[in-house]
Amino acid sequence: MMKKSLLTTAAATALLAAAPAFANCPIQVGVLHSLSGSMAISETTLRDVMLMLVEQQNAKGGVLGCELEAVVVDPASDWPLFAELTRQLLTVNEVDVIFGAWTSVSRKALLPVLEELNGLFFYPVQYEGQESSRNVFYTGAAPNQQAIPAVDYFLEELGVESFALLGTDYVYPRTTNAILESYLLSKGIAAEDIFVNYTPFGHADWSTIVSDVIGLGAGGKQVGVISTINGDANIGFYTELAAQGVSADDIPVVAFSVGEEELSGLDTSRLVGHLAAWNYFMSADTPENEEFIAAWHEFIGDTNRVTNDPMEAHYIGFNMWVNAVEAAGTTDVDAVREAMWGQEFPNLTGGTAVMNVNHHLSKPVLIGEIRADGQFDIISQTEEVPGEAWSPFLEDSATLVSDWQELECGMFDTATETCVQLTSNY
Repeated sequence: MMKKSLLTTAAATALLAAAPAFANCPIQVGVLHSLSGSMAISETTLRDVMLMLVEQQNAKGGVLGCELEAVVVDPASDWPLFAELTRQLLTVNEVDVIFGAWTSVSRKALLPVLEELNGLFFYPVQYEGQESSRNVFYTGAAPNQQAIPAVDYFLEELGVESFALLGTDYVYPRTTNAILESYLLSKGIAAEDIFVNYTPFGHADWSTIVSDVIGLGAGGKQVGVISTINGDANIGFYTELAAQGVSADDIPVVAFSVGEEELSGLDTSRLVGHLAAWNYFMSADTPENEEFIAAWHEFIGDTNRVTNDPMEAHYIGFNMWVNAVEAAGTTDVDAVREAMWGQEFPNLTGGTAVMNVNHHLSKPVLIGEIRADGQFDIISQTEEVPGEAWSPFLEDSATLVSDWQELECGMFDTATETCVQLTSNY
């Protein structure tokens, strides 16, 4: 009897070991990017790269023995629609994870739904920080991984003394510029040498604003533009710069939302020397990037199609999610979240991205100079920099940290040693 019992137990153990990990097949992957409206210029490519990544993973055998199925929806650059489609993806399509959005206003719109339904979301674009949701992994740059290093480059390398902070009128530019104003003041830049201007999405008439920027240099100070202009408004802005004869030698511009995709729609011959700050450029000379570009061109069927920073962010985030699901043995959101902490994956610029417990990546910071062919010469690159969820340069967040592993809190006040109640609009 004892021998039979031992054999039965051994057989059961073997069966359990051979049993597939828990997942409902196929595993549904939500793709939430604008394919129409003002942000389609930037977001359509992110839909395409997600389809490529899903196809590649299925060719490797899927995840947990299941095929992945992309569920694509178009929020059409309509911010409330992001929330509606997030609810649809989670309740009707029953997706296991969502990759999507570009603007912070779209992310803020969907966040309450995400937290209500305990969805899992990967956000691939640079943003203003000041947020750490247990349901979001932020794979784009925080201000300390893009905006502040760009300002440092202007100060230390180009001798900029007067700053024009030009942005689209929504939360990302306004919060980022508030951080930059505080930072510039701490660096000794006078308040009168900081010019801030906001324009609506799709803004087209830039003549007066560009003239005002030129006027900042009337006293002989070197002027620089920090651009948080988003979407197709960039076309009008750069066109007007060229029309008024402004070169990078006269007034350098460093952009946070202009990459290879946006430049592909512009006459870049007159933009040579202007800058962008990202964590990746297509021109990065590494074996990993060469392989990624080749795969992209094969998938899309067009060797003229470019790659860009948010594409790399999706590449990193998607592969980390795959590895976390495999490690957890399930697509359960809570289990995958815990498996994400400490995930590492090679980035495309030669280093290794690490997911920190504040749900932000450690990534290198790159400054690129626009070339006539629409690519960037990488003129500065750092080691991996951990993303900060909360800026020390804003009074309201100077004492806040995020730690979802040990503190189980995205908004922990180190001054009071308490976890502040999180809301959807921090």
